[in-house]
Amino acid sequence: MPAGRAAAKRQNWLRNRNIAWLWFYCLGVTGAELCTGLVSVRAGMWLHILLLSCLLLHAALTYRHSAGRLYLALCMAPLIRILSLALPLAGTAVIYWYAWISIPLFIGTAVLIRLLGLKLGEVGIIPGKWPVQATVGLLGAPLGLIEYFILRPRPLIQTPGWLEMLVPAVVLLVCTGFLEELIFRGVLYRVATEAVGKRFGLFYSSFVFASLHITHLSWLDVLFVLGVAVTFAWVVGRYRSITGVSLAHGVTNIGLYLVWPFFQAEMAEIYESFSFL
Repeated sequence: MPAGRAAAKRQNWLRNRNIAWLWFYCLGVTGAELCTGLVSVRAGMWLHILLLSCLLLHAALTYRHSAGRLYLALCMAPLIRILSLALPLAGTAVIYWYAWISIPLFIGTAVLIRLLGLKLGEVGIIPGKWPVQATVGLLGAPLGLIEYFILRPRPLIQTPGWLEMLVPAVVLLVCTGFLEELIFRGVLYRVATEAVGKRFGLFYSSFVFASLHITHLSWLDVLFVLGVAVTFAWVVGRYRSITGVSLAHGVTNIGLYLVWPFFQAEMAEIYESFSFL
């Protein structure tokens, strides 16, 4: 019995230590994003590079444990920002930045899945029950409208029209919707659940994802994204598929950047009608 209690006590201590390190890295991502958005893009990028280096070293030192797998998966967070800041994309239409940035991220995610020994079904790449997945996907329409009212961005295309929107819509669907859901709700949520439990994994992966939206410089948007991320993680945990949340994520961004900005006057009237709230 004493030996069993000692083992349980040590296990609990290790778990608490891992959780402390995880929150340290989450705060590191948050700090680097704040630096990028408010202080200096260059300084923010170097902070992300430092964070990535620490995560890789920590993963190497703890590779035999589930925490090491989680540190390795967490490397994708600073890597996303480093690539978005470092790739020479000046002169390229903004909508196609997503495509170029996604290429190394897709490769990195595939390598990560292989290193972690995960199967496609374990990261949610299965069709799932189509009535459920389609219903979740349709949530992207109202979510995109809500986020438009928060951010009110300029459109990423010059003129509205089905043909003009087709390729950009596919880019957003694949390179933001599917890719980001694969990284955060597929890989990170899965590995975090294995390391520290399902509930913590759900909230932790959502916090990390939301922190990468700090550069929008809107705390309301960060809170909105956090709520959506928690909901999406719950859906993936419940139904084991990222199909629906990938569709919802992609449709949200399509509405946010390609559709609703062209209804600016109408949106302004609606916004003003709720200005008393």
